[in-house]
Amino acid sequence: MHIVVGLGNPGREYAETRHNIGFMVLRELARRHNPPAGRTRFRAEIVEFFLGGEKVVLVAPQTYMNLSGVAVQQVMNWYKANLDDLLVVYDEMDLPFGQLRMRGAGSAGGHNGLGSIVQELGTRDVPRLRVGIGRGPGTATAHVLSRFNVEDARLVPELVARAADMVELWIRTDLTTAMNEANRKPESDPEPEPAEAAAPEAE
Repeated sequence: MHIVVGLGNPGREYAETRHNIGFMVLRELARRHNPPAGRTRFRAEIVEFFLGGEKVVLVAPQTYMNLSGVAVQQVMNWYKANLDDLLVVYDEMDLPFGQLRMRGAGSAGGHNGLGSIVQELGTRDVPRLRVGIGRGPGTATAHVLSRFNVEDARLVPELVARAADMVELWIRTDLTTAMNEANRKPESDPEPEPAEAAAPEAE
């Protein structure tokens, strides 16, 4: 079984904001696999489907970002899942817009949603896929809660699709294989980032 948690804030006013890119990735995965109607349990929207014989559970916490870990802990307990079964997808300001980084552990790096999950699960060994949204000229809060500008908005569907590809690769293979692909730097960069670089870094 694989549990994919996408982070975001519920409510129309937060839809399509940078902070909700985790929700966007879940929507793309659901669109691809056309699962049965989901349900709301454990303070989260939950959808289930099978991919390559593996059960996949998509989880969108409805607690608002700061309490995401409350929903995730309840889901993990209900499914009797291990940390290896979990992947958290969320926005990352400290990555340039469009970059992806996957790793198996590390600090929350100031991200309130991941910080809540780390606190509730009692460990930093939380596999995660960070989706780069870059930094803006204003405060961090204003930036993550704002919508994408016109230029970036045109590229968001491609970014979300690539992130969904990496989630599917993780499901079909394993974390190391998915990390090798997700963490690959652009071809113009002569030094690709190794997958095993899982030590804490600035996030």
